[in-house]
Amino acid sequence: MKRESGNRHGLGHFDPYGKFFLKNRFLNLMIVLVFVSLISACTQSGQSNEEKKHIHFLYNFSTNSLDPHVDSSYVPLRAGITETLVRLDEDNLSIAPWLAESWEGTDGQHWTIKVRENVTFHNGKKMDAEAVKSSLERALKESVAIQNALKIEKIETVGDDTLKIKTKTPFPEFVSELVNPNVSIIDVTEEDIVNRPVGTGPFALKSFSPGSKLELERYDHYWDGASNLDSVTFAFNEDANARTLALKSGQVDIVYRPEVESLASLQQMDGMKVESTATFRVHQITMNMQRKSLQDVNVRRAVDALINRQKIVDTILLGYAEPAVGPFLPSLPFAPKYEQTETGADVAVEYLKKAGYSLVDGKMQKDGEPLQFVLLTYSARADLPLIAQVFQSDAKQIGIEVSIRQIDVPEEYMASNRDWDLATYSNLTAPRGDAGYYLNATYHPTGALNFSGAQEPELTAMIDRLNQTVSQEERASLAEQIADFVHENRINSFVLHPSTIVAYNEKKVKNWVTTRSEYYMITNRLDVN
Repeated sequence: MKRESGNRHGLGHFDPYGKFFLKNRFLNLMIVLVFVSLISACTQSGQSNEEKKHIHFLYNFSTNSLDPHVDSSYVPLRAGITETLVRLDEDNLSIAPWLAESWEGTDGQHWTIKVRENVTFHNGKKMDAEAVKSSLERALKESVAIQNALKIEKIETVGDDTLKIKTKTPFPEFVSELVNPNVSIIDVTEEDIVNRPVGTGPFALKSFSPGSKLELERYDHYWDGASNLDSVTFAFNEDANARTLALKSGQVDIVYRPEVESLASLQQMDGMKVESTATFRVHQITMNMQRKSLQDVNVRRAVDALINRQKIVDTILLGYAEPAVGPFLPSLPFAPKYEQTETGADVAVEYLKKAGYSLVDGKMQKDGEPLQFVLLTYSARADLPLIAQVFQSDAKQIGIEVSIRQIDVPEEYMASNRDWDLATYSNLTAPRGDAGYYLNATYHPTGALNFSGAQEPELTAMIDRLNQTVSQEERASLAEQIADFVHENRINSFVLHPSTIVAYNEKKVKNWVTTRSEYYMITNRLDVN
């Protein structure tokens, strides 16, 4: 972010010795009166500013678009501009009403959704069933991922407050997919949705500087009660150290994911609060199954064995994480109980021998071809490049050359390019409180996050069966089977479950909540002391 420099008060240049020569008392009196007037004006201005309640929030991902139907950083929802029909109840791992009051779909295919009344968009227009229908239809049009996730065949309205939706096949978890921030409800009649989306949230967009910040102002007619805050700045900086320094200097009030090494010094600061919360996130190494070497399961198992998870947790995350075997936190009801497996360089070498590789002149090779990997990483999550470096170093010990390539937007790059072997990636695996989202998105051939290119018929069939299963017990059992299949075949490797760390000025900030889903940040409850 650019900072203003120079003399901000416009007081001009003073004699360095502070000597002013006045020739008469009248002039002296006039100057005193001018200074008194200036001081009074400044005091009044200061009091006016103090009456304005403002929060400055600094986030770790930047975005150049605020189109909520395609923005992969989910900024419009996180900034309190937009809302979805349903939201995640994180305490009960269930979905709860939001812009929808209620829903019904006994056969899993024909759904009736009652839209909340007395909700208006920031432009004053009423949010009725027709507006919701138009927003959903735009999301489907703009995003193939949303088409695949929602599986909607037809949407109709009944009166002002009711939607009738039919899915292409029975899909019991349909409503939980409406938690997705990319299904946010907006007024689609507005002209510039990329830069000025109009939603229903507690804050309206005042201005947007792409890649830099949003300026938000309270929406006085918010349906769930207007915020006590007058305004919010939602800024971006992908440098963890810079985010930390901004908080320490008082330039910002809340920082998302400060630098881990700085946490001890932050905790020693008067009034500084550091929160660490286990989330539904996993850091993983995605494997490109379309690359010849990685089509051999023993090579993939060797990659997995090379990952020193505990070392990474202890040295890079300083303990603010737990090692991962599969995609789901062990505490979740659909997380399998994995047997202990051996890892390390020796184990990796044994797997590579099974794949036909041997160490020749310090290089791991097969049929005269050295084993080499291109490993993608990105800096917006500061720990991922460090994980890549640890893996590169460990791989070198057994003769594997790993070239690290920095990219900016991982989803775009991995979806559009296949010139890579491995990628450090971070993903929310249960943001709907259910396993279906991650398993569909990551391992189904139509999944938006299937960057590995997995197309395993047995795996696809299990996911399709999961999508048509209503019973929570049966769903949990199926999810475990799918996760076991992924583990056994090492379709992607899982490194750790990071804690979400947020630091803020507790003397000023009131009612901040660090959520496990990482969706809900700037809310109408957020306040200042």
